[in-house]
Amino acid sequence: MKKLTLILSCVLLLAGIAQAAEKPVIRIGARVFTEQTLLAEITAQYLRTKGYDTRVTGGLGSNLARSAQESGQLDMLWEYTGVSLVNYNHVDEKLSSEESYARVKELDAKRGLAWLSPSKFSNTYALALPENVAKEFPQINNISDLTHALAQTNKGTRLVALDTEFANRSDGMDGMVKLYDMNLTRKNTRQMDAGLVYTALRNGQVFAGLVYTTDGRLSAFKLKLLEDDKHYFPDYTAAPVVRQAYLDAHPQLAADLKPLAALFDDETMRQLNARVDVDHESPSAVAADFLRQHPLN
Repeated sequence: MKKLTLILSCVLLLAGIAQAAEKPVIRIGARVFTEQTLLAEITAQYLRTKGYDTRVTGGLGSNLARSAQESGQLDMLWEYTGVSLVNYNHVDEKLSSEESYARVKELDAKRGLAWLSPSKFSNTYALALPENVAKEFPQINNISDLTHALAQTNKGTRLVALDTEFANRSDGMDGMVKLYDMNLTRKNTRQMDAGLVYTALRNGQVFAGLVYTTDGRLSAFKLKLLEDDKHYFPDYTAAPVVRQAYLDAHPQLAADLKPLAALFDDETMRQLNARVDVDHESPSAVAADFLRQHPLN
C-alpha cells in the first residue's frame, strides 16, 4: 500500500511538473509611467488565469521597449497608435482614430508586430490650467486662447511646464508652437519629469502644463483641460501589440485579450491611475481588485 501511494505521488508530481512546463511564457513590457505599469499588471494577472506564465519588465523608455520587442526580447506591449505612427513610422499626416489604427496595424505588420483588438481609450496629450489660473482667466478654454494669453508679455512671465520627452519629440513642442504660433521659449517653459508637471500645476507654480487625458490627477487636482481646437495632438488609442511569431505559436492569445481590452475606456483609466498616483495603492493590488470587479471567462 505504501509502495502504491509512493508511486501515485510520483505520478502526480511528474504530472504537475509537466503541466507547469507546458505553460507558455509571455514576456510583457511596460514603459515608465503608471498607466503602463497598471496595464501590464492587469494583463499579467489576467493571463495567468488563462494558463500563461507571465513575466513583466517595467520601467522601460519608449525606444528601448520597442527595440526589445522587435528583437524578440519582449512578446507583448500595450502600445499607443500615435506613438507608433509618429515616433516609429514617421507618419505626420492627420488621421482619425480608425485611420491611425489601420495604418499602424499595416506598417507594424512589416516589422513582425501584430496589433490586436484596441481598447476604448486614447491617452493623448493636452494642455491644462491649474485651478487658480482657471478661475482668474475663465476665457481660456482652448489652446488658441492660451496662445493669446501667453503673448501678453506685459503681464509678466507666464510659465508653461512640459515633460522632457514631449519637449524633445517630433510630435511635441516644436510642432505645437508652429501650428498655434505660440510664444514658448526657454524663458517661459520649464522641462521636468512628467509627474512633477502635475505637482507644479497643483501648487499653482505655473500658468499651464502638459498633461495626459487619462491621468487620474486631472480631477484630483482640479485641473482644467484645454480643447485642442486645431487638432494638433494625434490619436493615442491603446492596444495590445504582440510579436507575430509569438501569436502564430499561441493564436488563442488574440481572443483572450479582446474582452480585456474592451474594459478600458478614458474614465476607467483615470480612475485606475488615480488609485495609484493619488491614493497611493500598489499597482498589483489595484489590478487584482479591477479583475475581481470585472470577471472574464
